[in-house]
Amino acid sequence: MKVLITGGAGFIGSHLALRLLKNGQEVLVIDDLSLGQEKFLKDCFKFKTFQFEKLNLLDYDRLLPLVKGVDRVWHMAANSDIALGGKNTDRDLKMGTLVTYNVLEAMRWSQAREIIFASTSAVYGEASVRPTPETYGPMLPISFYGASKLACEALITAFAHNFQMKAWIYRFANIVGSHTTHGAIHDFIKKLKTNSKELEVLGDGNQEKSYLHVNDCLDGMEFGLSKSNSEVNLFNLSSHGICTVAQIAESVISGMKLKAQIRFTGGTRGWKGDVARVHLDGSRLQKLGFAPKLDSAQAVRAAVSDILGDSELGIS
Repeated sequence: MKVLITGGAGFIGSHLALRLLKNGQEVLVIDDLSLGQEKFLKDCFKFKTFQFEKLNLLDYDRLLPLVKGVDRVWHMAANSDIALGGKNTDRDLKMGTLVTYNVLEAMRWSQAREIIFASTSAVYGEASVRPTPETYGPMLPISFYGASKLACEALITAFAHNFQMKAWIYRFANIVGSHTTHGAIHDFIKKLKTNSKELEVLGDGNQEKSYLHVNDCLDGMEFGLSKSNSEVNLFNLSSHGICTVAQIAESVISGMKLKAQIRFTGGTRGWKGDVARVHLDGSRLQKLGFAPKLDSAQAVRAAVSDILGDSELGIS
């Protein structure tokens, strides 16, 4: 099987590429390297069945011939820097919604009829029901990232219905692990490498969210792909429990063996568009038999260890 991973040099995509290669699949990664990094793919280049193309997915004319011959698309490309999207308001439109349209249109004119999409809990906005199930509504995202992902879901379901495609949509919790380029753990480590005495934390530290380790994320996506085969297959992908930002800060300080003081900037959220409380209901996938190995707190601690332990790909 030949698969395409969009955004495959990014955080989750790079882990996915190596896993699929090890499973004997032929893998094409497309990434413009605006957020992803080619060094994350260093082990992938050892495989003869691996191909990397540096390409902005907005360039449809270059994308189309690459999709021909692909059996399955793992669509991971997006602007994952949510806060930045609030400053550049067309960023998520271009890197998310328009890119997704191009991918789907290229699939329409090729033989690729299966798409696995990395969506997000941000589509729910500030949900009044927690843990939040897939049936929650109305969905009122408060970030441009969440709005784009919701629009992408709608495009995917429309293409699936009209052009005999199948889709697996996963609404992720906060995914953590090595190869990150931003996010709370990444940012805290970077700050402490600059000032080991004090750690500034945006908000009041009481923001609480579901966290999932990247390995459990990949396990969950592959599990859903094997166990559900409807036209559109929609799942929350989450672990058990939640973790506060203050707990993450403490885990990072402990992992770095420091005695830094935590200074909170105040306020109930880190930035405009940040959903302060996210707790996903992952029972739909779990009822099919999926069991994440780590809960939220364990995932955070494992991610801290992963990032600090990878000197070559770590944070400088």
